[in-house]
Amino acid sequence: MAEAKWYVAHTYSGYENKVKADIEKTIENRNMQEFFEDVQVPVEEVVEIKDDKKKTVLRKIFPGYVFIKMIMTDDSWYVVRNCRGVTGFVGPGSKPVPLSDEEIRNMGFDRKVVEIDFKIGDTIRVKNGAFEGFTGTITEINTEKMKIKAKISMFARDTDVELEFNQVEHLA
Repeated sequence: MAEAKWYVAHTYSGYENKVKADIEKTIENRNMQEFFEDVQVPVEEVVEIKDDKKKTVLRKIFPGYVFIKMIMTDDSWYVVRNCRGVTGFVGPGSKPVPLSDEEIRNMGFDRKVVEIDFKIGDTIRVKNGAFEGFTGTITEINTEKMKIKAKISMFARDTDVELEFNQVEHLA
């Protein structure tokens, strides 16, 4: 059986989640799960400040697009192409073109979700690297890059450093 690849369907703006739900429902109704691995509307958390109030909202990273990991066949193409709200696949003419491995990496689709038990303000000890043995306080966590920023006390002054998740451990 062919390998599933990521394709991008163009939708009417604002219809992305409806298109995702419709595709998933059609896959189920037609019993075509073996052709479809995933349907995504990528979102990111954004902190909005309005009237001096902070609010975290989910914002679509690619408005007007739905990402579908599927095995391209006439039937799977038909399911997506004829979904209400879909205007077509991204690619030249009528032929859908799968995303390259590099494009997928750049978009973060192949990222593994990393569970961490750190939070800002935690005290950590550096296990290895140039700052091995130093302790500090976490000031920032970047789950995408799998790094933290911490203030460590070095030469009687606080110094900001960036460290990999696997370089640090909690101090009890």
